[in-house]
Amino acid sequence: MPAPRGAEGPDAVARRPTVWPGSPQPLGARVRRGPDGALGTNFALWAGGAEGVELCLFDDDGRETRRPLTELTHEIWHGFVPGVLPGQRYGYRVRGRWDPWTGARWNPAKLLLDPYARAVDGEFGSGGGPLPPEVYAHVRDWPQQHVADTVRDERDSAPYVPKGVVVHDDPSDGPDEWMDDRRPKTPWADSVIYELHVRGFTRRHPDIPPELRGSYAGLAHPAALEHLTRLGVTAVELLPVHQFAHEDHLLRRGLRNYWGYNSIAYFAPHAGYAASGTRGQQVGEFRRMVRALHAVGIEVILDVVYNHTAEAGELGPTFSLRGIDNRGYYRLQHDPRRYADYTGCGNTLHVVQPQVLRLITDSLRYWVTEMGVDGFRFDLAAALARSMHDVDMLSPFLAVIAQDPVLRRVKLIAEPWDVGSGGYQVGAFPPLWTEWNDRYRDAVRDFWRGALPDVRDLGYRLSGSSDLYAWGGRRPYASVNFVTAHDGFTLRDLVSYERKHNEANGEGNRDGTHDNRAWNCGAEGETDDPGVRALRRRQLRNLLTTLLLSTGVPMLVAGDEMGRTQGGNNNAYCQDNEVGWVDWTLLEDPGWRALTDLAARLVALRRAHPVLRRRAFFSGRPQAPDGLRDLAWFTAHGAEMTERDWYGPPAAFGMYLSGRDIPQRDARGGPVTDDSFLVLLHSGPSPVRFTLPGPPWAAEYELLVDTGREEQEAAPGTRHPAGRPLTLPGRTALLFRALPTEERPAAPVPGTVPGPDSDAAPDSAPDAAPSAESDTAPSAESGTAPGGKTE
Repeated sequence: MPAPRGAEGPDAVARRPTVWPGSPQPLGARVRRGPDGALGTNFALWAGGAEGVELCLFDDDGRETRRPLTELTHEIWHGFVPGVLPGQRYGYRVRGRWDPWTGARWNPAKLLLDPYARAVDGEFGSGGGPLPPEVYAHVRDWPQQHVADTVRDERDSAPYVPKGVVVHDDPSDGPDEWMDDRRPKTPWADSVIYELHVRGFTRRHPDIPPELRGSYAGLAHPAALEHLTRLGVTAVELLPVHQFAHEDHLLRRGLRNYWGYNSIAYFAPHAGYAASGTRGQQVGEFRRMVRALHAVGIEVILDVVYNHTAEAGELGPTFSLRGIDNRGYYRLQHDPRRYADYTGCGNTLHVVQPQVLRLITDSLRYWVTEMGVDGFRFDLAAALARSMHDVDMLSPFLAVIAQDPVLRRVKLIAEPWDVGSGGYQVGAFPPLWTEWNDRYRDAVRDFWRGALPDVRDLGYRLSGSSDLYAWGGRRPYASVNFVTAHDGFTLRDLVSYERKHNEANGEGNRDGTHDNRAWNCGAEGETDDPGVRALRRRQLRNLLTTLLLSTGVPMLVAGDEMGRTQGGNNNAYCQDNEVGWVDWTLLEDPGWRALTDLAARLVALRRAHPVLRRRAFFSGRPQAPDGLRDLAWFTAHGAEMTERDWYGPPAAFGMYLSGRDIPQRDARGGPVTDDSFLVLLHSGPSPVRFTLPGPPWAAEYELLVDTGREEQEAAPGTRHPAGRPLTLPGRTALLFRALPTEERPAAPVPGTVPGPDSDAAPDSAPDAAPSAESDTAPSAESGTAPGGKTE
């Protein structure tokens, strides 16, 4: 009689390797020499409360050999297996009580992925279809669905789940390759972040070989690096590259999880992005990608998802942590059958637990020390900062990060919210952290679509958000400024659609945010109207210019600089196709190529001028020796804004950035000075007469950027005398360099700067600002205008 499915037959028993006691440290599968000097692998798994653990080894034909790990040290099951070498596939089966009513969900019929696996081989399910019932620890099709999760499923899941892969720690390709002097180590204030998807950025690039497109190797290709260096960005922020799984509801609709916010193995590079193989080769390929980016001065930041896993809620599959120790890894409700869900994804990791903290911090250190990355953006970081229930900025997670000698040295970015009560925490994270500043996004979008009631909030956003971050030693670069991100409209769609169009996601257009703060410029979607098309491109130039001239750390999204569209889909998380991929053919259009040139020009300006990337907040007060403010705001009349003006219509105003006395020092302790700049922003539809601030602010102004022009080469060099009005076309941003008296030519030539696609409406003065009374009004006269650090 043959052995039951999943059990070992006589041949398998004969092939069973010897298991020696081994060591409980480090966790995971690590190749080393045994007591006899021969190579083998030490396996160590934390499984608190479990009654037994079996190591499962798989040969190339998928045959399984099981060996119990009998050594138990501080809840870590461990053993050394001689002769097991790199490339070996493995998993675990964990025995224990099945009692979902108390949160116990052990089921040895389910093969479990090692949380410390450094590489993963295989797919969840088979053939890309829906997940089979075997991958669920409970009987998924139980007739009484309200208790389905309480009935244990005894079917073997091994044929339907991926396996961990033993990876060799090669000294020639390990931590020694990642000494700090090999990293770009770009200061925060000098950083420009470019958010991209490894697969989507390279999948359609014509100059990358087809076999490398969509892979780590593709991102390391010279054609990809050339675009990044041409733009001048200093860091790429990669959407999740931890091994992730596709949700069953997507597979049933013939879709896949494209973004990857569904992690299941925090040490393993996602195998689907590897061109070289999945039996450990993905590790070396990822490392080579990091080296290639470092070689051209670009840092690598990972978007990491430690707040939840791909196992979802109580009705979800069992892939790893749930079967190892459900109660030890996940936050459970008062009813232990249910999961606390602060993420909207069915479960939340219980970061207060020591073993969970260890898993996360071990993973982070691994990616820094052995994979070479330079920082992390933490998805739904507020969920990680929760102690027992509430968000706590003294939580164990934040405390551990703050004292860790490796992690406190890398870039740390928080998405400062989650979906739970009290989860919105913008401005609240402690020093060392920067934050995605969605208040910046909303204010800039509202201004350029004409929906901002006044300029008070925008003033703070443009000058570094001192109202949010000027505390506890934080600096302007605590604000990661963005207008778009992977989640939401692309920049082009932001000016082409007012409503989301997510029908392709298969959820009846119910998914994705309704609050887009978008303006379609007069037509919904693509149009042949030349006026609308010209206005949209001008709005794109306005948004890019505003972002890259604002104080803080700008973040661009891959493809926005060349007019990428998702057809109005604002939630393309499941669009692993042309909707989600960057379309490189856009660069064949002179107009979109000009937009890319503008982005590169603005990034170069930031790099050249420290006043545009300040390391300290503006004071808003007069500075010695000339008594000018380091930051000043002007009305269209050329006068400094008063408290009343901050409540007036925000259509046109000026921001003056003084480079005379920047509060920072160079490497030798010397003063840092720079040019001074005047930024004019006008979101109204009609031209206005704008008087350029006269002496002592400047003698004249040299035009550097004019968003009324598609090609910028014609704009620079034009000079305009101070104290004289010029015509500012509707919906335009201008950047001037302020010239002191000694640079003024003998015979200045006055003039106007109308854009070629501006409206022909007559000049008009801005509306008078209404009076308003407020105890909190920002006041340039009192020194607490936006950007000024209030003492």
